[in-house]
Amino acid sequence: MKKFYRSTSNRQVAGVCGGIGEYFNIDPTLVRVAYVLFSIFSVGFPGVLAYILLTLIIPSRSTSADDDIPQA
Repeated sequence: MKKFYRSTSNRQVAGVCGGIGEYFNIDPTLVRVAYVLFSIFSVGFPGVLAYILLTLIIPSRSTSADDDIPQA
């Protein structure tokens, strides 16, 4: 099963847009452009609040990926 993580390799701030791009197999730059447009058209605050909430909710791959490795 595919899991959703913040990116540790493709990040500009916290890796949220990079993680979304990796999960949906799309270019993270497109996700970043969509986020910026969302923030501009929502007058900034909802976009910033959404990013902060996603940063707090979505786990980072470096801390959680080791838990998914099956033990022999």
